[in-house]
Amino acid sequence: MIDFGFDKIALIGAVALIVIGPEKLPRVARTVGHMLGKAQRYVADVKAEVNRSIELEELQKMKSQFETAARDVEQSVNREVSSATSELETQWKSGDVDTAVGALQDLSTPVPEYKHPKKNWRLKRGATPTWYKQRAGVRTKALSGAARVARYRPKPLSK
Repeated sequence: MIDFGFDKIALIGAVALIVIGPEKLPRVARTVGHMLGKAQRYVADVKAEVNRSIELEELQKMKSQFETAARDVEQSVNREVSSATSELETQWKSGDVDTAVGALQDLSTPVPEYKHPKKNWRLKRGATPTWYKQRAGVRTKALSGAARVARYRPKPLSK
């Protein structure tokens, strides 16, 4: 980019003062400032667009790599399943039923049975301990309007 020092800017200002004149110089300087701001915003927008396109290309490359990895995994799983089924069929056709059943049992893994967590969902459980709430002065129980009036009513003066 163009490198302007203080001496160059002062020289340009002096020439502009002579050529443009002191009456029009503030308006021209303001216009030049607006144009420089627009140019900077335009350059920033172009940079952002270039960065977005680069990121998009990187994302597309990552997507293609992920898709190829998924295809490789799918093909390897399909190969293993087909080899296991062909082995099972050969054992079944050969009459070795006990070995085929054992191979089937090895392939199938038992699914654990669902256990209910046995939580009381009606009971509110907070993460803040009650001792901390008591020390901090947090209300843990709600009072009705009548109970609040009775509790905070000033005591009568005794004679």
